[in-house]
Amino acid sequence: MRIIRGTLKGRRIQAPANLPVRPTTDFAKESLFNVLNNHVDFEELNVLDLFAGIGGISYEFASRGASVLAVENNPKYTDFIKQTIEKLNIDNVRVMQTDVFAYLAKTRQTFDLIFADPPYDLPTIDLLPTLIFEYNLLTPNGIFILEHSEKHDYSTFPRFSELRKYGKVHFSFFI
Repeated sequence: MRIIRGTLKGRRIQAPANLPVRPTTDFAKESLFNVLNNHVDFEELNVLDLFAGIGGISYEFASRGASVLAVENNPKYTDFIKQTIEKLNIDNVRVMQTDVFAYLAKTRQTFDLIFADPPYDLPTIDLLPTLIFEYNLLTPNGIFILEHSEKHDYSTFPRFSELRKYGKVHFSFFI
């Protein structure tokens, strides 16, 4: 995995072999950030990265100047993110090891952009758009982006804005 743009452009991150990961492809990630370039000022952005995995999306936002909170339940992943942000000298990413749904229910913080990349087979994936808006976690004009497989269709959900497809990766945008 590599960081595509920003101050960390070109840096490669290699997950340890013992961590089973499904990072967002470079093609999908670059396409997503090209779309976002037209809608947000990254340096002003307060981002929540849910199901952060090894942190690929968090590093990409951080490289562009955003402040990021990465939430991940697996301690091996959070340890890896902590090691990586130390190695890359990133000071605008915080890591929280907790269950995403427990975090969403407890937090009172709001974010300009929330990105969620849950396991594609997560039984409760369809709850995420509802919970984000029910708990009022976005700032006015905030964006929620849910990465998912083609098996899910969110076009009838309230606040759904658009779907972007990049190979097998689908991003549903909610505003």
